[in-house]
Formats: sequence, structure tokens, C-alpha cells
Amino acid sequence: MNTDRIEGNWKQIKGKVQEQWGKLTDDDFDVIAGRREQLAGKIQERYGIARDEAERQVREWEKRL
Repeated sequence: MNTDRIEGNWKQIKGKVQEQWGKLTDDDFDVIAGRREQLAGKIQERYGIARDEAERQVREWEKRL
């Protein structure tokens, strides 16, 4: 998958991410930029949860997509 397609997909799913994790800011989304690991890190930071829990939430969310 090339960079344009990754960015395009991120723009499409960004709204769904924001619905699930409303505490994430626009600046967070700029940092995340479609990278799963960055998403889990920002969830951990904003919600004050353990990294394992953030990863679990992202995995569950991905399954529902």
C-alpha cells in the first residue's frame, strides 16, 4: 500500500477513531497520522490507562470496523 492510500484511509477512519476516543485532539491526530502504535500511545496518554489496555482497545475497535 502506498503512502497516498494510507493517508486516504486515515482520513476516512479518523472520524470513527474520534467517535470511539473523544478525548483525542486534532494535534493528537496529526501525531498519529494513521499509525496504529501512535494511536495506542495517545489513547494511553489521554485516558491514563496501561499500554496493554490501550492495545486491547485498539484491537477490539479494529475488529468492529
